[in-house]
Amino acid sequence: MTSTPNSDLDVIEFVQQLLDRLDEDDVSAEAMTDAFSLLADRRRRLLLEVMRTYGEELTLPDAAEEVAIRETGHTVTDIPAERVTEVYLSLYHDHLPRLVDAGLLEYDQERDLVAPDAV
Repeated sequence: MTSTPNSDLDVIEFVQQLLDRLDEDDVSAEAMTDAFSLLADRRRRLLLEVMRTYGEELTLPDAAEEVAIRETGHTVTDIPAERVTEVYLSLYHDHLPRLVDAGLLEYDQERDLVAPDAV
């Protein structure tokens, strides 16, 4: 038997638990595919994590800073402004619309505020 690192076991356990849960909840294949597609991108997962951590509305620039911090592992003062701008633009144009369309986040464009969905 080959040795499996702990992180691999964590992944295996997570997937097994997820599959068990999906069997119990009778989730459609389409819903499962859509959910995995939304969560496939690390930046979307980080944005959802940021919004869950704060649990309230944030400006999109603040959310972008938090995502950049989590991506790099550095403090915001150690992250080039261009990197934060790149994160902001990718959130605004790509990731945020997908999460809003899925009903996971809300976005007020006039005020540039992102909020966790009330559901």
